[in-house]
Amino acid sequence: MTAETQPTLDEFVEEWDETPEGNRKAFLKLKDHLETKDGIVLTFIPRTGVTYSLRASHERQTDKDLFVMVDVIEDDPRWLSVCFYGDMITDPDELGDFVPEGLLGEDAMCFDIEEWDDSLVGYVEARINEASEYASKG
Repeated sequence: MTAETQPTLDEFVEEWDETPEGNRKAFLKLKDHLETKDGIVLTFIPRTGVTYSLRASHERQTDKDLFVMVDVIEDDPRWLSVCFYGDMITDPDELGDFVPEGLLGEDAMCFDIEEWDDSLVGYVEARINEASEYASKG
């Protein structure tokens, strides 16, 4: 990989060393969860030195370009920001942050994962389930 080329998703994951915070593990858990969903299309958009964005859309989705964006924020250590369109999910435990115009210019609900947390990762997976179901309806 030269300085001009961007890494593929597989290259990015392979080159990412796990840290004590466990954020690589959290990213892989969410990625694997998305890959179990029928009709899901994953797109990886690297912005080296800034963010690495895993975006999921549903093949029947027509009104938006994605239903979740899992961003790896380039920091020390790296951490995750998982954002959904605000109208696609609920947040019964109020763990997310409402971000006006925070997802491609529309209101978003974002969950920051700064270290491995079983319950938070599971909670975000449940939001993925909600958003995926919403997106599958077109």
